Amino acid sequence: MSSAITQGIRVTVESGYLEERSSPHEGQYAFAYTVRISNEGASSAQLRSRHWIITDGDGKVEEVQGPGVVGAQPHLRPGQAFEYTSWCMLRTPHGSMQGTYQMERDDGSRFDADIAPFLLALPYSLNWPSSTFASSTARPVSPRTRRCTARSRRAPARSSRGRSRSRSAVRATSSG
Repeated sequence: MSSAITQGIRVTVESGYLEERSSPHEGQYAFAYTVRISNEGASSAQLRSRHWIITDGDGKVEEVQGPGVVGAQPHLRPGQAFEYTSWCMLRTPHGSMQGTYQMERDDGSRFDADIAPFLLALPYSLNWPSSTFASSTARPVSPRTRRCTARSRRAPARSSRGRSRSRSAVRATSSG
């Protein structure tokens, strides 16, 4: 898991390997990642755009930029959170992702909320420089996470805690 907080916006990411969407003999390794964006600050912010930096195990870098996430530009009041699941395809059995979300305050000011680097790797794979991602763990994705259908849910916000081709699941949460 990776986590970063910028101006009260916490971005937490967990990743996992999607065996059923992967074809290792064809150099296709699919990875899901679930992102939770929580507003732990005192003022509202809206996610306007994303910038992902995806690096495969050979060091090849791909950047993905665009408006919003999974077709949404969530507006988060203090205490609210937005969570979604997406996926990417790599040509190697491990890699990493990191990036930023451009956020906009109600007064029009903008800032980049950091997405800390996180590992994309086959479960139990060795030979990856794990010290780079001390808090990252590769895990198989549960059947619940594998579903790529849109859904929403209201729940309390948690206070702690690629390819451009993707399918996504969305879950918006709020404390009120």
